Amino acid sequence: MMETLMNLIRQQSGDAVINNPAIPNHQNEDALQAISSGILGGLQQQAQGGGLGDLLSMVTGQGGNANVHQNPVTQGVQQNVQQNLMERLGISPQVAMSIATMVVPMVLSKLMHKAQDPTDSSVDGNGILGAATGNQGVDWMGAASSAMADGKLDMNDLMRVAGGFMGGGNNTQQNQSNSGGLGGLLGGLFGR
Repeated sequence: MMETLMNLIRQQSGDAVINNPAIPNHQNEDALQAISSGILGGLQQQAQGGGLGDLLSMVTGQGGNANVHQNPVTQGVQQNVQQNLMERLGISPQVAMSIATMVVPMVLSKLMHKAQDPTDSSVDGNGILGAATGNQGVDWMGAASSAMADGKLDMNDLMRVAGGFMGGGNNTQQNQSNSGGLGGLLGGLFGR
């Protein structure tokens, strides 16, 4: 996923970074790395800070927050990218936000499109959600499609998904530690 993310950033950063007079050419690669780590860190913050439901909507393309440009996750990721750019490059908040608002929505939109495209194996929803939550190996897409079958995410759906993560294995405690358990799942969906 990281290679795909970096390629998308390179493709979308021409005017925002490469041709930006506020970023010296010798800092272009640092800027691209700051954007990449900012996007990944922003997705992690959103997933762990109450935005998992919005992230699920965005990755699956279903639900009220499926539109990447209007999704609250995108705004949170933009802020994280802005912070990364200011810290790593020492640029002004205005320049950093300008870059983040130009690059992040386009990169996330293309990343989500790739994740939803069954003919594109470069990235999938499980990889994005696994990277965002820190729970690799979980069938996030299966759980999301089950939970969002009716187009919305409600408490019954959450209980069914959480039960699936916690049950069915040979060790409930092991399953809870791998998936964050019911509290971790609900905390990630609704915030703690």
